[in-house]
Amino acid sequence: MKKISARAQAIEMSGIRKFFQAAKPDSINMTLGQPDFITPDHIREAAIRAIEEGKTGYTFNAGLPELREALVEKFKKENNLTYTPDQIIVTAGAGEALFIAIQSLVDTGDRVLLTDPGFVSYEACVRLAGGTPDFIPLTDDLHIDEQILYEKLDGARLLILNSPCNPTGTVEPAKTIRSITEAAMDAGVTVLSDEVYEHIIYDEVHASAGTFGEDVITVNATSKTYAMTGWRLGYIAGPSEYMEQCLKIHQYCQTCATSISQYAALAAYTGDQSCVKMMRDEYKIRRDMLVSGFYDMGVRFPIPQGAFYAFVPLGKEKTQQIMDAGVIVVPGDAFGPSGAEYARFSYATSRENIMAAIERMKPVFEA
Repeated sequence: MKKISARAQAIEMSGIRKFFQAAKPDSINMTLGQPDFITPDHIREAAIRAIEEGKTGYTFNAGLPELREALVEKFKKENNLTYTPDQIIVTAGAGEALFIAIQSLVDTGDRVLLTDPGFVSYEACVRLAGGTPDFIPLTDDLHIDEQILYEKLDGARLLILNSPCNPTGTVEPAKTIRSITEAAMDAGVTVLSDEVYEHIIYDEVHASAGTFGEDVITVNATSKTYAMTGWRLGYIAGPSEYMEQCLKIHQYCQTCATSISQYAALAAYTGDQSCVKMMRDEYKIRRDMLVSGFYDMGVRFPIPQGAFYAFVPLGKEKTQQIMDAGVIVVPGDAFGPSGAEYARFSYATSRENIMAAIERMKPVFEA
């Protein structure tokens, strides 16, 4: 028998990918958190120019200087955060940013606070670093249970925040982000803030944890904001002491983010931003269509405030019946045990698909 490392055996394949890949050709697939828009023209054109000009070699490990300068301006303008270019590392998507941050900060046995339910990668990254996940439940309206969080802070190494949240679509108000971050600072707990959905918000205002404390690492990406999932371009920013260590992990697992993707990202952050609003407005229309469809079928749940997910309390039986009817979703327990009675619907798909999904689901609730 081949010997496999314990760390590899300790994690599972992503439940999201499992259900996505199992979908039949005639199914309506509402599993992946992937914009169905094409990357905007000016971004693709910048990548083409970079290829034609032969900008296809390695970049600095931390990323193109001009891109990091653009990200400094982005953080200042949009997040009220002050970083230097040396405090920013360009990564292969937000996934790598999360991985190198957790590898750099978490030692064997360190306790890391995560929400349950929460994004699937967090627990796996913590376990791969030898850390111990410690789960914070959500309230009935799918917000962080602050009281339980505060009780768990003492002695924890890291707290991972995700607002807007995958899988729930919840946006934590600024006052909540502030109180959580300040409590973490008082307890000596580093905050890792995953803000990849910051521009996909409908009914709230985004707040960056880094505005309320210094011991905060911010992760973001072009993936959701600019419909650039396949370009694999993310970034991480934080205190210099942390970034020095993250850069070491980054250079050995990645060397640098893809050069062409970096030039595309430079165009994204310095170019026309109207595409961001256009996509957000379309997601809101789709959200309202899906929520209205469920409400008409008698299914009530907190209306998503951001991202492009609805976390719907269906129960396991109804979830299976919906999938049998040809609407493929992600069962909620893929995001943690507390999600077992839910299913995540991604409305990053066309209006036609959403309407067709509602029609396929109606008989399940009329039975």
